Amino acid sequence: MSRLERIYFFHQQLKADRFPNAQSLMKEFELSRATAHRDISYMRDRLLAPLAFNSSRKGFCYTENDFSLPFEESPKILFLMGLLNKMADEAGLGSLPEMKKLEKRLSQLIAPGYERVMDNVLCQWVEVETLAPAIFETIVEAVLKDRLLEVEYCSVEGAKSSRTIDPQRLINYQGRWYLLAYCYLRKGHRLFHMARIEKAETGTKRNDTQHLVPESFLDDAFGIFAGEFRYHAKIAFTSTAAELVRRQFWHENQLIEETENGIVLTLPVNDDREIIMKILQYGSRANVIAPDSLRKRVMEEIRKMSNSYHR
Repeated sequence: MSRLERIYFFHQQLKADRFPNAQSLMKEFELSRATAHRDISYMRDRLLAPLAFNSSRKGFCYTENDFSLPFEESPKILFLMGLLNKMADEAGLGSLPEMKKLEKRLSQLIAPGYERVMDNVLCQWVEVETLAPAIFETIVEAVLKDRLLEVEYCSVEGAKSSRTIDPQRLINYQGRWYLLAYCYLRKGHRLFHMARIEKAETGTKRNDTQHLVPESFLDDAFGIFAGEFRYHAKIAFTSTAAELVRRQFWHENQLIEETENGIVLTLPVNDDREIIMKILQYGSRANVIAPDSLRKRVMEEIRKMSNSYHR
């Protein structure tokens, strides 16, 4: 158990007028007497707890009834803790044993208000995917310990392959987890959709840094399809779409120009797929101005959609 947990336990005992002492900590946490005394000294000397020893009760008490530990009753801290747990659930990590354990500890240690925050905060993402805990833990271990990964990967088309990869960055994007890694099979950096990794085992220690991904790989272009941008997309938005997009952040290098009928959004793009989905999301209120190749791809997709409905 951490010192934080022991201190909060001792604090709660003091608040309940149970006159705890070193023996109380030793019994609850199976500590040595020296460690228990260090915890009490830490509360008195570092946290400035107004402790006094009551000889008749053979335990400690507070000389000031209004004393509280740092952050114990801070609404902002409670909100942040609750929000982090809710976000973990929505990111597909809520089923991990570590997250369940953390949530239980926070509800016990921080303050009674934590449970109220958890009941009153809602984080909701769509298309959230749940990951296999064993695979996720193996990937995290490889990233933190600079080890290669041996994975079995299934593409969206159903093709399976065995690969040795150098994992470098975990990415959660729109509720889905991706792993940015150098792939020795493809001899280049790739984004692996983690829900499609069917098996993962840690490999040997990374022995060089020649395959580290450059920062520009993630930052140059819009969306999850990372890499050097190929063109600037220019899209006109009108009506309510313009009002919505005007307040949105799509990319750090985006440019928004006001027009008579709405706005024109310009941003760097590497891959057509996600930007086409975003354009179609706004229907007739979004119109591609440039490049012509993107405009034609959107028009072709609209034609196919129309044909499928007419069938």
